[in-house]
Amino acid sequence: MEKFSLAIAKGRVLEDSVALLAAGGYSVEELSGDSRKLVFDLPRSNLRVLVVRSQDVPTYVDRGAADAGIVGKDVLEEQRLGLYEPLDLGVSRCRLVVAAPREKSNGKIGPLRIATKYPSLAREHFSRKGIHTEIVHLYGAIELAPLTGIADKIVDLVDTGRTLKENGLAEEEIILQSTARLVIGRASLRLKEKDARDLLARLSEAGQKNAVRREARP
Repeated sequence: MEKFSLAIAKGRVLEDSVALLAAGGYSVEELSGDSRKLVFDLPRSNLRVLVVRSQDVPTYVDRGAADAGIVGKDVLEEQRLGLYEPLDLGVSRCRLVVAAPREKSNGKIGPLRIATKYPSLAREHFSRKGIHTEIVHLYGAIELAPLTGIADKIVDLVDTGRTLKENGLAEEEIILQSTARLVIGRASLRLKEKDARDLLARLSEAGQKNAVRREARP
């Protein structure tokens, strides 16, 4: 029988997803370890997990290389591939924000330079406000951009905001609240309906239990 494949974004999304998969009854011992493997066949199930970069998850699902995926809403909104998104898992909570140096310089001439890994969302946000921008597309260490003078502000994903503060930046506004979402390829939903609905049911139940635990915390 062909495995049902699930692409999961590396990092915090992977950690939270492994916990949900475990709560859903999957054997995730190998996933929980310190392995450099990128493909895992979970024991006693028909599920194969692919560990990929977050920006690649929608592409894997859209192109049929994975039947389903778990990735942040920020990535889905940036790429907008129109994937079927049946479930908000409620984990990996963060926010996409505009941030700028706490000590702002005066006399800015020309378009506002925005450094970001989210060019489409950043451009749309400032366009709605009627602000002309120059987007500086970076792939990491976005906080360095204002410090080195290549950007005036940044648009980046934050959790606690600690990294911003440590680099002399302050949040100005929130563009998007993000959590991890389950997406399923439309062809897989049709051709592998049983596996797709089984995964959806298990993760939905695990997510509900997780939400109850969060609400019960003092």
